[in-house]
Amino acid sequence: MIKQVLIGTVCGAVVLTVGILIGHYGITKSSSSAPSWVKDVAKDVDESFIEKFLSEVDNIQIQENLRELTKVPHMATTKGDEQTVQYMLKRWQDPETGLDQAWREEYMVYLSFPDPKNPNKVTVVSPSDTVLHTAREKEKIYTLDQNDPEVVQPYAAYSPAGHPKGKLVYANQGKPSDYALLNQTLDLRGTIAITRYGGAGRAAKAINAAPYGVLGVLVYTDPFDINDGLMSDVNETYPHSWYMPPSGVERGSFVTDYGDMLTPYLAAKEETYRIPLEDVTGIPPIPIQPIGFEDAYTLICELGGNAAPETWRGAFNCTYNFGGPGFKPTSVFNNCDVKLDIFNYAEVKNSSNVMGVIRGSVEPDRYVIYGNHRDSWVHGAIDPSSGTAVMLELTRVLSKRVKEGTWRPRRSIIFGSWGAEEFGLIGSAEYAEQYFAKLSERTVAYINVDIAVFANATLRASGMPSLQNVIFKAAKQVDAPGLDSTSVYDNWIQYANRTSPTHGNIPKMGYLTGAGSDYAAFVHYLGITSMDISYTYDRSKTSARIYPAYHTAYDTFDYASRFIDPGFVSHQAIARTAGNVLIRLADSLLLPLNCSDYAETLEDYLDMAVNQFQHQLQSRKISMEPLKQAVASFRSAATHLDQVIRTSDLANETPLKVRRINDQLMLLDRAFLDPLAFPDKYAFRHVIWTSSSAHIPTFPGLADAFASAESSEESSAWDRVHYHLSVLSQAIEGAAHTLAEVI
Repeated sequence: MIKQVLIGTVCGAVVLTVGILIGHYGITKSSSSAPSWVKDVAKDVDESFIEKFLSEVDNIQIQENLRELTKVPHMATTKGDEQTVQYMLKRWQDPETGLDQAWREEYMVYLSFPDPKNPNKVTVVSPSDTVLHTAREKEKIYTLDQNDPEVVQPYAAYSPAGHPKGKLVYANQGKPSDYALLNQTLDLRGTIAITRYGGAGRAAKAINAAPYGVLGVLVYTDPFDINDGLMSDVNETYPHSWYMPPSGVERGSFVTDYGDMLTPYLAAKEETYRIPLEDVTGIPPIPIQPIGFEDAYTLICELGGNAAPETWRGAFNCTYNFGGPGFKPTSVFNNCDVKLDIFNYAEVKNSSNVMGVIRGSVEPDRYVIYGNHRDSWVHGAIDPSSGTAVMLELTRVLSKRVKEGTWRPRRSIIFGSWGAEEFGLIGSAEYAEQYFAKLSERTVAYINVDIAVFANATLRASGMPSLQNVIFKAAKQVDAPGLDSTSVYDNWIQYANRTSPTHGNIPKMGYLTGAGSDYAAFVHYLGITSMDISYTYDRSKTSARIYPAYHTAYDTFDYASRFIDPGFVSHQAIARTAGNVLIRLADSLLLPLNCSDYAETLEDYLDMAVNQFQHQLQSRKISMEPLKQAVASFRSAATHLDQVIRTSDLANETPLKVRRINDQLMLLDRAFLDPLAFPDKYAFRHVIWTSSSAHIPTFPGLADAFASAESSEESSAWDRVHYHLSVLSQAIEGAAHTLAEVI
């Protein structure tokens, strides 16, 4: 019996030993021949690839892209627009330098146009209807570009047709406060108002006027606001410099909301339900028309009445008067009216986005989106073709590597050439509405490069604070154009900087608080981490509110190549910087998003809110403690997640841990969405970055509610402040919980 037990024990030991040896060598052999995907999953961004990318981005290629894109005017849905659609498809479907796939997305959208058979007119007429002055219908021709028959007459898109006539008054920028002040002096009923660009949105200049009985509105660009006061095309303005010539007119969309206005929250497909026209809001209720400052000078300098305040005055060498209403008794226009004959019409037309994709190798279901609109008001060399020229160069360089088999991004890259942006960010908004679920669940970030180059002085970047670090890193690797041994980052910090408690002196980034370009739907509607980047001018040397040829017939290749960026080296710098960020977002094992930088911004906003609001809120027994606690919770959660990242060897961790952390970073901005927070603001759901009229650098919804309550005599207005305080506190607290480990 004992013998049998001993034999069994020995045999068991032998079997166990053999098993261990087999297991050991089997595991060793297995690990040495691990599947190829194991290495791919752990792969991080390749710095040598970024260096090669930077060296291959070519300024001459960008120049030629722009030359091609600006050959003809390409307003949305015109034959010129279709030419650019075909050009984009040709480039992105090229067998050697094209994307994996490219296609067009079609939408049926509501657009507004002037009638070419009945041009809009602005005239000064006598009591007997004799015409004493007629404003220019088209801008002065300096190059053959302006003589193209497809150059659209300056007009206000979405202005209603009509023929109002009345005495002229000057209403400054058409803000509510401007009309209120003017109305204290004059009876505005039956008048025509002339306003200058700036201060209020385009449509608002008419929307604000209508309640006072104003019948029509003119809008012009004052040389003080765009030209540093210069007015002569003999030797001061274009074609001698970058400044707007006297006949230049800024076209634009006169609408307050973005996206197709007949299909709110729905993609504008052919069979989509459309709301009745009478239910459309946010467009001018009275006719409005833009004119050049040469005609504005003729009208304003003849106005009678009292002198306007100093802050209302521009560059004209005359007194800016309110109007009598109407002209001075000594004027040749005495007792005359100003008449607007507006023949605009609207129709539903087919507009195209051109889309392209480079498929990801490891996480094809995670998207980095890079976009810019394609349509322009005329030739659009700077707005938007500078951005499109840059985008085409990025896709050429990256796609060539894909076709050669030497690179493929970890995540998928989607490129969007949006249509009908100039009419209200329509193409990008319809795309966001059509693919709402997929984009919400899968998009890592959106990069917008619209006007790539305003001028050639320095970088300008705006975006979510979590992107700050990756933008800085990219900018440090790119040489500043025209400056030896100086990076874009080092040049940038000289023009715009701030002191960070964490990082010290750093460049100052802006925030995407409004709807200025195609990032709007991604930020405000979808809650996707986004950025907008460009090269811009030295604001200490000019007070121009934007580059002077903006939305005029003078925004041509000649203008861009002579006055904006000779040699296209600033275009090249933007392509390198934006492309660098794109590669890092698409290729990094761990997403280069920093939630602690977000915490710093929330703390800055909190400090401003406490300073501005706390005293009055306490007197009304409204506590700011929940907001303070929420921001503190967010900081704590961000610090903890940073610690997890620092102490993890993610290349050797399970891929699921990396994916979990990346999802926390990717979805952070989605946590700030509240679909009920701003019922009066179409498609604005992000409680941190919504637009604000209070002009206080703090939480916008809270700031607007507070400003409204201060000016209201209703005690219930303070309930709205309390409501926004609760919305904000709970959104930030909720966002903090998304950064915490799953329990």
